[in-house]
Amino acid sequence: MHIIDCKTAYDGHYKLSQLRVQDGEKVLKRERFEPGTAVAALVRHTGSGQYILARQYRVGAEKELVELAAGMVDEGEEPATAIRRELQEELGYDVDQLEQIARIFPSPGNSAEIITVFYAEVSRQTGPGGGLASENERIEAVEFSAGELFTTEFEDAKTIIAVQWARLRK
Repeated sequence: MHIIDCKTAYDGHYKLSQLRVQDGEKVLKRERFEPGTAVAALVRHTGSGQYILARQYRVGAEKELVELAAGMVDEGEEPATAIRRELQEELGYDVDQLEQIARIFPSPGNSAEIITVFYAEVSRQTGPGGGLASENERIEAVEFSAGELFTTEFEDAKTIIAVQWARLRK
């Protein structure tokens, strides 16, 4: 299989493309959601030992979720730079140590999204966090002990991956 044609069907907050895919003798019509490249991080405060996640309303889930702090990578920006910016905006922390956990396709059957998931250690809060008012973000930092983190049932895939990674390292 390979893509033989790609046209933009919608270009708003996100993009949707219409594809023609060659599969042997057949040409299939498909749509692909193209939200861009994202980053996320499991954040641990080295002083308190607490893990810091973000609670916010998510339109896809139609409810508030507790998940990793995350955001989009700007054009020309490296994922490590993007996650440092996002952690400052969303949680108010500067990053001391950063380690990549995984680079994932959360739903490769219909989405071109790529998320780079990190583990970040922080020790000092230098900003208010909460997200950017200009992006209508209302993010609340939520702290978990390791025991709480490892026994909470999360619904967000990137968060589940990062928590499992942390459990394996424990």
